[in-house]
Amino acid sequence: MDLPVPIRTFVLHWGEMGTRWGVNRSVAQIHALLYLAERPLAADEIVAALGIARSNASNSLKELQAYRLVDLTHVPGDRRDHFTARHDPWDMLLAIVDERKRRELDPAIAIIRTCAAEAEADAAISAVARRRLADMQHFLEELDGFYDRIRRVPSGRLRRLLKLGDRIIGLLKS
Repeated sequence: MDLPVPIRTFVLHWGEMGTRWGVNRSVAQIHALLYLAERPLAADEIVAALGIARSNASNSLKELQAYRLVDLTHVPGDRRDHFTARHDPWDMLLAIVDERKRRELDPAIAIIRTCAAEAEADAAISAVARRRLADMQHFLEELDGFYDRIRRVPSGRLRRLLKLGDRIIGLLKS
């Protein structure tokens, strides 16, 4: 499958951005390809379009499904599995944030709580280190609470909030 230049450029750039965010290049490229696709694509079509190994495509699709960015679907008359991507950028963003929170923030909070509690009970730990661990725990828990509050806000309201931008910042200055 030969991709038109603008689509190939976007797919390649999305792959580069993905590597900067800690995501495998193929995962990001497959996501970009499916995001722009007009119809569900089978794995062999993805392999042909991107020139990647079938095993790489399979593993990447599993990761995208774990992030809830890609869904498995079936096409009538075709026994192969096909894949589609979410098309609403807000849904994509929130799915990514949800998964990153689960994989990164939640374990960090659990570890910092343990470290802070153990440091508080250990007289050999300096007061400075105990305070900094407590400060980090407080910060991560505040971040987690903010995440929980934002996730309860419907995406339409989040869009309006984003559009308010500078006006909200202005309110915070007073």
